[in-house]
Amino acid sequence: MCENEVVTKQYGEVKVYWGGSLAEQIEFLAKGIADLILTKDNIMSALMAESTHSYKPVIGYPSYSAFFISNTEKPTLSKSYFLDKRIGLLDYPTSRSGHILPKSAFKDLDIDINALDIVYLSSHQALRERLAAGEVDIIASYWSEEDETRFSKNYITPIANNVSGSKWYLKMNNKNTDLACAMQGVINQVAQLRTSSYFDKVDKYWQCESLPYRFVGNENGI
Repeated sequence: MCENEVVTKQYGEVKVYWGGSLAEQIEFLAKGIADLILTKDNIMSALMAESTHSYKPVIGYPSYSAFFISNTEKPTLSKSYFLDKRIGLLDYPTSRSGHILPKSAFKDLDIDINALDIVYLSSHQALRERLAAGEVDIIASYWSEEDETRFSKNYITPIANNVSGSKWYLKMNNKNTDLACAMQGVINQVAQLRTSSYFDKVDKYWQCESLPYRFVGNENGI
């Protein structure tokens, strides 16, 4: 971002905060601390940050489906099936595919969470590594093209479809189109460098095709 002309013109410096807790997101959004933040639309709506602090979506990741994934069999959505399994979930309460949706599924099946053998891990990649190593029986996550090299598509069971992806939101107290387009361009550039078949696909919310500048004046060029 520091190499972007628009960003360097409008800001003296760029500070990046890396965190994953819901409390941090709430603080940054509720108080309008972040100029640019990656979050989910349900959190943005719950805090009414779009109307309060004029956050606008700049670029986002596509909708996806959430699954229970096994390495040895197709998971069954039944109470008896999960009770004797070791289950990998994300230690990230705002993750829908890795935390919220599987726990909602357990609730729908009338399963007491405390009765389950749940291992909480820090990332989707960590979930996959534990599953491949046989250290957990099932994980809850999204399914990507890369997973087909290690796991079988016959051993996945959908939890939910059309789950909206995370979005980058920019605080726009005025119609700062140049900045919105600059942020969209930078984030898109970073996304294209990712090797993931999911994160390199983005939805752009601003029309930012560059148009040549044209000056109109009198015969004196003024």
